[in-house]
Amino acid sequence: MKKPLLGALFAVLLLGAGTAPAVAATSHDAVAPQKTTRAERITAKAVDFAGTVALSNCSGSVVRTAGSLPSDPALVLSNGHCMETGFPGPGEVVLGRRSTRSFTLLNSVGSGVGTLRASKIAYGTMTDTDISLYQLTRSYAQIESTYGIKALELNAAHPVQGTAITVVSGYWKRTYSCNVDGFVYRLKEGEWTWKDSVRYTSACQTIGGTSGSPVIDNATGKVVAVNNTGNEDGQQCTVNNPCEVDESGTVTVRQGINYAQETYGIVPCIGAGSQIDLNRTGCTLPKP
Repeated sequence: MKKPLLGALFAVLLLGAGTAPAVAATSHDAVAPQKTTRAERITAKAVDFAGTVALSNCSGSVVRTAGSLPSDPALVLSNGHCMETGFPGPGEVVLGRRSTRSFTLLNSVGSGVGTLRASKIAYGTMTDTDISLYQLTRSYAQIESTYGIKALELNAAHPVQGTAITVVSGYWKRTYSCNVDGFVYRLKEGEWTWKDSVRYTSACQTIGGTSGSPVIDNATGKVVAVNNTGNEDGQQCTVNNPCEVDESGTVTVRQGINYAQETYGIVPCIGAGSQIDLNRTGCTLPKP
C-alpha cells in the first residue's frame, strides 16, 4: 500500500510510515516525471483539487452520492489503512467510531481554505476493499456556503477499462493522469485481500501520501475509485508489493504498477442523513 506519512518531517524526508501497506515514498519512487503528450496535459487540466482534502498522513476527498441532500452531514473518503486507529485486521470493520480528526479542505488550485472536522469514522475496513468514510460536523450546504466548494460525486456504476482518469492527491497537491488498464480479480498484499481492484496504466506513478486520493473519471468528474497501493520492489504478495491473483489462482507480479479500490459499491450503503446502513438493498460492503 502507499504508506501513509507521519507528519511534516517525514514529508520532507520522503519516508513512509514503517511497514504500512500503501506505497511508500522511497528511493524507488524518486524517479523523473514521465513525459506526457499534449493531449494528456489538456485532459488533466479538466480535473482540479476542489473538494479534495489533506490528512495528517494521507489524501482524501469530500464525497456525496447523487441522492445526498445539502443538509446531510458531509462525508470524507480515504483509505482504511489511513485511519488514525491503525490498520484494521483481516475481517475487521470499524463502524460508527467516535473521531475528531481534522482535514484541510483544498480549493481548485490546491490551496488550503479551511479545516473540516470529523464527528465519527462512519465506516472503515481493509477487507475486500481499503476504504474509510468519515462523517463531518458540517453539512454539504455549510461547506459550500463557507468555502464555495462542492463535494465530489461518487459514480454509482462500475468503472470501465480504458477510461482516462486522474488521481488527485490533497497531501502532495499533485495529480497523476493515466488510464484504467484493467481489473484484478483478487489483489493480495500481506494479510489483506481486495476484490475487483483497479489497475492503472504505468503513467500513474503514485507515491507515499497519495493513499486515499480520489480517482476521478476525466470525462464525468465523478469519483470511480480510491488510490491505495502499488508494487514497489517486484516481490510477491508482501507488504508494499501486492500481487494479482486470477480466478484460477495464477499469481502475477507487476513491479512499478499501482492500484485503486472501486467506490461504486459504497453508494448503495449510504442512507438518509449520510448514515452508513449495511443492510440497505444492494450494499455489499463487509459487515462487522
